[in-house]
Amino acid sequence: MALTKRTKILIGIASGVVVIGAAAAVAGPAIYANTVNAQAEAAPSLRASSSAKLDASDADGNWTSQSGSFAGYRVHEVLQGNDVNVVGRTKDVEGKATVASGKLTTATVTVQVGKISTPEAARDEYFRTKALQTDQFPTATFTLTKPVDVSQALDGTKQDVTLTGTMDLHGVEKPVTADAQVAVGDGGTVQVVGSVPVTFQDYGVTAPSLGFVTVDGKGSVEFSLDLGK
Repeated sequence: MALTKRTKILIGIASGVVVIGAAAAVAGPAIYANTVNAQAEAAPSLRASSSAKLDASDADGNWTSQSGSFAGYRVHEVLQGNDVNVVGRTKDVEGKATVASGKLTTATVTVQVGKISTPEAARDEYFRTKALQTDQFPTATFTLTKPVDVSQALDGTKQDVTLTGTMDLHGVEKPVTADAQVAVGDGGTVQVVGSVPVTFQDYGVTAPSLGFVTVDGKGSVEFSLDLGK
């Protein structure tokens, strides 16, 4: 008898849970936690070389994300008393921005959530099917709602900014603020990095609790955008 889609998903989730649990049991929770922590990528940061200048008139106009851009999430887990930091990444991200008179006036960042991956395929399957239901909600989108002065960055300074906007995640839209940095790189490109704090319950997402591992109810969406005209 053919299995239903729901049955296949549940079997996949259960298999993923077993794989993660078995790996932790074989290696030992502390060793497994250390391994995962070592695999976790650092938070997005501006490149050391990003200190070029850009005339305001040259900056005016529309900007789009380039191939070096990425986005993802960072969550904290507790695995049998051991702290574990999990970072997922994808380059399947689209950023669009408009600059006028030294201000970032509009911006959107759309992430293909189902493309986010970590070094553990079983964990990815669980997050995609059970937690984030990416078959129904394939994208997460940040939309800027308040213009931001970026003139310091255009003058050659690595500028700290606050991005005020909305986050559409798991079919729910909420107002958010993102701590970010902006800088001009070589060749007139602009890099924007930052993170958006997320409380999963606000978006109808239940943080996994599987007995041997519990995920915090809060995490962050991280991004690094290389923008060009």
